Amino acid sequence: MSAPPVVAVVGPTATGKTALAVALARRLGGEVVNADSMQLYRGMDIGTAKPDLAERGGVPHHLLDLWHVREPASVAEYRLRARAEIDRLRGSGVVPLLVGGSGLYVRAVLDELDFPGTDPVVRARLEGELAEVGPAQLHARLARLDPAAGAAVLPSNGRRIVRALEVIELTGGPFAASLPEPRPHYPAVAIGLDRTAAELDERVALRVERMWAAGFVAEVEALAADGLREGPTASRALGYAQVLAQLDGTLSAGEARERTVSTTRRFVRRQRSWFRRDPAITWFDAARPDLVDAVGVRFTARTIGA
Repeated sequence: MSAPPVVAVVGPTATGKTALAVALARRLGGEVVNADSMQLYRGMDIGTAKPDLAERGGVPHHLLDLWHVREPASVAEYRLRARAEIDRLRGSGVVPLLVGGSGLYVRAVLDELDFPGTDPVVRARLEGELAEVGPAQLHARLARLDPAAGAAVLPSNGRRIVRALEVIELTGGPFAASLPEPRPHYPAVAIGLDRTAAELDERVALRVERMWAAGFVAEVEALAADGLREGPTASRALGYAQVLAQLDGTLSAGEARERTVSTTRRFVRRQRSWFRRDPAITWFDAARPDLVDAVGVRFTARTIGA
């Protein structure tokens, strides 16, 4: 039998991707490969909704807890590790389920994607500007030069803003245009989960409430003691940045909580826009009660090679 294709389960935050992936993995005899960029960090559990052992339901999960919070994220390194896991699983006849809402990470694994180069001089100059004027001013520049990139990158994410501006300067074109048209690296089945905007807004608010009730502030305090503030990627994660500001006294406890809700809702809208541009994704209403069966009917065992 030929190696099974990759099953990607994607979509915005708070749609229920983990639960669906676990159910599909049980049905197909598959294993989960994480594609959530913040679940790659050790100790970032509550704020990223990292599945605990009970939520994993006995299904092996790979590529969780790879990096220390001080380490910068690297899509290229993630791609190497994810493909190694996927190759191993496919070689054993096991269906890999690539699961997460980080669109660039999913695309980097599934497609032949060559990232634009870097220039140390340009990068250093832009990082100097970031340190001097802050991310908001650079984000405004990015939005003027490349409105699509400005909409996709969080205004607080200085590292990604710098990278986008660097690529624009080096290539002379928009950041998105620097990413080539995808050519598949693996045979893949892409399942997209979505809900109405009102449902997602409600689920985000409930998720944040549960985070705080589960001890999220204590989690951030422990990570801060372990160098979270020095992490160029982890320190800007949704919720973590807001609680750090609370701990530093620039936001009240209520403001940190409310800002986590509002920034997460904006992020969800960016995720929806990103994934909706991909014609290869078959979309399902995550609220339907027969979701697992509906996905199973659409993608039979023969279709996915199980």
